[in-house]
Amino acid sequence: MATEELFLRRAVVFGSALLYWAGVFVQARRVRHHIGRSPNVKPRGGKETLLWLGWVLVIAAWLSLPFLTGNNAPSPLLRFVNCALHPAGFAVGLLMLLAGYGGTLWCYAAMGNAWRIGIDRKEKTALVTRGPYRWVRHPIYLFQIVMLLGAALLLPTLLSVVVIAGHLLCALTKAADEECYLLTVHGDAYRDYLARTGRLFPRLRGRPPPSE
Repeated sequence: MATEELFLRRAVVFGSALLYWAGVFVQARRVRHHIGRSPNVKPRGGKETLLWLGWVLVIAAWLSLPFLTGNNAPSPLLRFVNCALHPAGFAVGLLMLLAGYGGTLWCYAAMGNAWRIGIDRKEKTALVTRGPYRWVRHPIYLFQIVMLLGAALLLPTLLSVVVIAGHLLCALTKAADEECYLLTVHGDAYRDYLARTGRLFPRLRGRPPPSE
């Protein structure tokens, strides 16, 4: 891979990670301004603290990925992704990063002031079923995965795969906790929502989402 192309790939991956997490910070400040308190930024309890630590490691690895990528071709363990080094691989990776971030902004708009980072079991937030939430219960995590897959296409290394795996573990754990909480808050309304939506991907079968 040419030095100039590798530099461009690194710059795109780092820039997208920086933009994404700066956007999370801005979103947290915006919601805090509207609701008059923190949108549950600080973890509550030992399990959530460990989960937060996992997120921090994923974020740090995502931001560090461009600096930890060598100047050579991918590891022999990842020869099957050599196609990612083709110009088409760069284009697809870039499109996935843009689509993932655009989808995240769509989620922010759909959630409005109901957006939270952590769980406060004493709080009752609105059940959001509009926008991407009509089909997927945790679309923000889905769009994060899309962005990380795009980053892996741009920098196809073993570390890219580790970052995706770490993120998926955190996302599934967090999603399960959020669903348990929302069941206690919304009861049958959330059970009905569970029946017609997928956790990270739309359901292939089941009842169609209600019209808005």
